[in-house]
Amino acid sequence: MRGSQLAGRFKIVRNQPLRYGSSADKQIWHDLVRSMDSALRLRHHRPGTLVTHAAYLHARTGGRMGSLSHLIREAALVSLLDGTEKITKKLLEQIELDSAAEQRARAPHRRRMPSQRQP
Repeated sequence: MRGSQLAGRFKIVRNQPLRYGSSADKQIWHDLVRSMDSALRLRHHRPGTLVTHAAYLHARTGGRMGSLSHLIREAALVSLLDGTEKITKKLLEQIELDSAAEQRARAPHRRRMPSQRQP
């Protein structure tokens, strides 16, 4: 009963992951990371720090905004609890993400040689 009531209140929005190939793609990703970075209210966090890790953040999250939001939010909470009040790459690496992002980040990306391609 309760599940159907909740399901009736939400709409599923399926977004494709953001790409990180062209300079325009990178600019969109950097703008997203910059806006999340600027929203942080941590005492020792230097604004712009997350933008310096934009490529890492994209690789780690697979370009998924939800995964990025979760990663930054959890890192901020951990930094508040441990008293550092700043987000570092070392801290980001310690945060566990959703299954899709973790599998994407750990999957080996090998290019097939033309002779290895299947018809």
